[in-house]
Amino acid sequence: MDLTSHALPAELRRAVVVDFPLRGEWAATSTPAERIPSHGTDYFAQRYAYDFYRLTSDGVKPYSAPVSKHLFGSIPAESCLCWNAPVFSAFAGIVIDARDGWPDRRRLSFLPDMLRATFGGAEPRGDDFRPLTGNYIIVEGEKGFAMYGHLREGSFLVRDGEAVESGQAIGAVGNSGNSTIPHLHFQLQSGPDPRTATAIPCAFTGYERFHKGSWERVIDGFPGGLERIRIRDP
Repeated sequence: MDLTSHALPAELRRAVVVDFPLRGEWAATSTPAERIPSHGTDYFAQRYAYDFYRLTSDGVKPYSAPVSKHLFGSIPAESCLCWNAPVFSAFAGIVIDARDGWPDRRRLSFLPDMLRATFGGAEPRGDDFRPLTGNYIIVEGEKGFAMYGHLREGSFLVRDGEAVESGQAIGAVGNSGNSTIPHLHFQLQSGPDPRTATAIPCAFTGYERFHKGSWERVIDGFPGGLERIRIRDP
């Protein structure tokens, strides 16, 4: 859905536009394009956040393993199609907080993971957000403060105080923190600390969406829930 659509709430029509932080084909399972806020909460400045996954071509599952093994057994995180995919800075800025070192959950089991995520009490420990966000990077720029969460342990390519350009690789998708399956959590916020910052709605420029059997260009827009989207390498 593009920014000019009258179906969008007024708050989203004023969204900040940034570059897409991934390459290739993706789907957003949480998106503010729907009238229901993506994460349903203002906690931790998540109201307009996105969760990005890669799905199989039929759009059914995010991994190559049988669904039955995920539901009734366990599968490796590496079987997920987005595992270790590179993450790129959505705009130019300065890395103000890059926190690595939190282990990824390398085996996935549906029910235990859902129960742990829902009732496990994964709260920040003081200034350490990683029990919730996993390994994360926050970049400050003219657009605001972008947070990239659940990054793979040991994948960081930037450090605190480093200047980054839009489109620069900064890390990789993982399964750290309060995550049930590998994905990228991306949000834009008003300040450096998500505990006190407010969420900023953001849209993306220069991607494509699969619509009525073909790919069409989106200049500035919001990916819809489970809509197939892609961005090609420059």
